[in-house]
Amino acid sequence: MKKILNSPETYADQALEGMCLAHPHIYRQQGEDGRVIVRAQSANMAKVGLVSGGGSGHLPTFTGYVGEGLLDACAVGNVFAGPAVMDCIEAIRSADQGKGVLLLFGNYGGDKMNFAMASEMLSAEGIQTATVLATDDVGSASQVEKEKRRGVAGVIYAWKVAGAKAQQPDATLEDVTAIARRAVDNTVTIGAALSPCTVPEAGKPTFTLEENEMEIGMGIHGEPGIRRGPLLPADELAEEMLTTLLNDRGPDAGKRVSLMVNSLGATPLEELYILYRYLAPKLENKGFTIVLPRIGRYATSMEMAGVSLSLLTLDDELESLLLAPAQCPYWSNL
Repeated sequence: MKKILNSPETYADQALEGMCLAHPHIYRQQGEDGRVIVRAQSANMAKVGLVSGGGSGHLPTFTGYVGEGLLDACAVGNVFAGPAVMDCIEAIRSADQGKGVLLLFGNYGGDKMNFAMASEMLSAEGIQTATVLATDDVGSASQVEKEKRRGVAGVIYAWKVAGAKAQQPDATLEDVTAIARRAVDNTVTIGAALSPCTVPEAGKPTFTLEENEMEIGMGIHGEPGIRRGPLLPADELAEEMLTTLLNDRGPDAGKRVSLMVNSLGATPLEELYILYRYLAPKLENKGFTIVLPRIGRYATSMEMAGVSLSLLTLDDELESLLLAPAQCPYWSNL
């Protein structure tokens, strides 16, 4: 295992410390172990709070999206592990301004259990919460069983939309919850892995692929995908992934969409743009208009080589909220 670290045990904590030192005007650490990231400057208005959480190893997801027009707080676990209950409680408390707190995170067992416990404990303090689970990974379950799907990079669209809605002075918890659900329902994601990653505390790759192999539909923790096969040329890979997303979404010709081409960690920007040069005209030829495309590292899996595509189908309100101002080091609409 070759990694730039001091010890596997301090990996997550030292990464968080460095992130907050690099961006002190955006992020601040809280909690007994510093595993809660909050906005460095509180919103200057009463608003619905927006909280997420999840394991380390996916930067800038989850913690990187704390900021104006985005998340208010995030609870952080070890690499690929859910956050502790007490950190979930701290994150929710820090985000509460009397109008309730929406919990918006991926559909993973540990995250669900700990946030549910935190919500139950805080209800005794009068803090109202609602929960929306991201279920955008089409490789993890069929459309019929969509509630079983994992939450992957598409959750970022839901954070952006819900965060913008929460900034509106008259928005209620019910309003923010409803728009978050609509964003989740309108988002689909598919990934493709070319190589595994190594979790520092495990010290070995999470799975194995032959030199000429790739896997379509693999999850961001190395969960099994749809199929393995030979490494495809970029255009063939883009075609297969886009077709999978469009088949899942149904006939949407004429709709406005946002497309995210996301590196899973090791894949360089050049390769993402090679994919986008094929995807953009393909969507436009099918009658779609692309709004605010995102190409870069938005949700990673350590140093995994690979890519995910996320497609958000827009209506007027979703598009307005997507384009609304937001500010953090990893997403900026100004």
